Amino acid sequence: MNAKRAGVVSAGTLLMLLMSSPAFALTRDDGDDPGPGLSVINTLGLYVAAPIVLFLVITGLTMVLARNSDNVRTHDTHYPRTSR
Repeated sequence: MNAKRAGVVSAGTLLMLLMSSPAFALTRDDGDDPGPGLSVINTLGLYVAAPIVLFLVITGLTMVLARNSDNVRTHDTHYPRTSR
């Protein structure tokens, strides 16, 4: 019974969203002033290069700060395996 109810609610919600989404796309709101589009270079820089650079900066800061820390666990994390 609960599975049927969940299916009906999900289907109803999906249908309502599908019916209302084109209406929102066709009409402009007051104060809606879209700017100029991005070029390919701007798009690649914003969505590809910027996240990679940000990731590298955060990684570098983490590595440098971990190396200077007093916590022994962050220094040498590679231990050779001992034979049993």
